[in-house]
Amino acid sequence: MAVPKRKTTKSRAGKRRSHIQHSSKNIIEDKKSGEYRLSHHMDLKTGFYKGRQVLDPKE
Repeated sequence: MAVPKRKTTKSRAGKRRSHIQHSSKNIIEDKKSGEYRLSHHMDLKTGFYKGRQVLDPKE
């Protein structure tokens, strides 16, 4: 079994992990209601998705 000869330093480990990062969520403002929502998701306040009524709006 392969065993490292020396301890990996924090600097080297950080360089290796430099490309591992969180992507930000794509939050947009709804055109009709002005509420913020995720793109490709329905607006929970109005119940609309792609210009048509999908669900009854929340009270």
